[in-house]
Amino acid sequence: MAEILVTGGAGFIGSHLVEALLRRGDSVIVVDDLSTGSIRNLDGCRSDPKLRVHIGSICDMPLMAELIDRAGVICHLAAAVGVRLIVEKPVHTIETNIRGTEIVLELAARKNKPILITSSSEVYGKSANVPFSEDDDLLLGSTTRPRWAYACSKAIDEFLALAYYRERKLPVVIVRLFNTVGPRQTGQYGMVIPRFVRQALTGQPVSVYGDGRQTRAFAYVGDVVGALMSLMSEPRAAGQVFNVGNDEEITIIDLARLVIHKTASASKVEFIPFEQAYDENFEDLARRVPDLSKLRALISYTPRLHVGDVIDRVIEHERHEGI
Repeated sequence: MAEILVTGGAGFIGSHLVEALLRRGDSVIVVDDLSTGSIRNLDGCRSDPKLRVHIGSICDMPLMAELIDRAGVICHLAAAVGVRLIVEKPVHTIETNIRGTEIVLELAARKNKPILITSSSEVYGKSANVPFSEDDDLLLGSTTRPRWAYACSKAIDEFLALAYYRERKLPVVIVRLFNTVGPRQTGQYGMVIPRFVRQALTGQPVSVYGDGRQTRAFAYVGDVVGALMSLMSEPRAAGQVFNVGNDEEITIIDLARLVIHKTASASKVEFIPFEQAYDENFEDLARRVPDLSKLRALISYTPRLHVGDVIDRVIEHERHEGI
C-alpha cells in the first residue's frame, strides 16, 4: 500500500490522524517543522515501523518533492494555528499558509496525487448567517484587523486548491475545521478548552475574554479524524468543500462554568477585555456553528462525543501530564 503523507503530523490534529492511520494499517510519512507541533505528540507511535518522521518545512521545495513523490495520498494539515499566534506573528501566518499550500499543491499536481486540504471555519469571517453552509458568502473584516489575515490566507488556499481541481483535474478535497478539541491540544496559542482546564486544575481564575456570551461548537478530535479519513477514501468528495465539526452550541461563559464544575475547582470566572487579551485591533465573533448536512449526506457523519465528554478527556490528559 502506498504511503500517506501528513503535513503537520506532529501537531494536535495531525498526530491523532497519524495514530488512526497506523491503527488502520497504513504506512505514514510525517513532515513537521515543530513550530507549533511537538515530537512528543507522536510518542505513542514513534516505534511503529510503518511511520517515518521528517523534521522540516513544507516550504522546503526539494524535501517536499521527495516526500510527495513517495506518497500515494497527501493530507495537508500544516499551517499557522491559534488566535494568539495569528495576532503576534502575522507574517509567519500568511507566508506559511499561502506559500506552503502552494508548494504542496504544485508538487501534488505534477504526479496527480490525491490531496486533502484542511481549511478553517475562520473563512466565514463575520457572517451572521448561522449555521454556516459551505456555499455561503464569506464576509471578511478590514485589513487593519490582523485576525482576518488568517481567514484570507485560508480562503486563498481553498481558491487555489479548487483551481487545481478544475484546471488540472487534481483530486482535491477541502475541509473547514470548526473548533477541534481533545488531548494534546495546547492552550498556548489561544485554544480555549485546554486553557480553561489548566487554569481550573491549578486554581487560577478562569479567564473569559469579552462578556462570555459568544458561542462556539466544539468537536472531539477523534470524530474529526474519522471524518477526514472517510473523506480521503471517498472519490465523490473530490472538488468539494465540507464543514467538519460539531453543531452543538455553547456560550463561552457556560463552557467556563462547566470546566470549573467538572474539575471540582475553586476557581472563579474572570472577565478580560479582548483588547487586553490580544490588542486593540482584535475583533471577535458572536457565533460560529457549522451546517453539517452536506457531510452527513456523503459519509453519514455523526459526532460521538458531546462537549462535556470532550472536557472530561482533556481533564484526564492534563492530570496525566501532571497539571
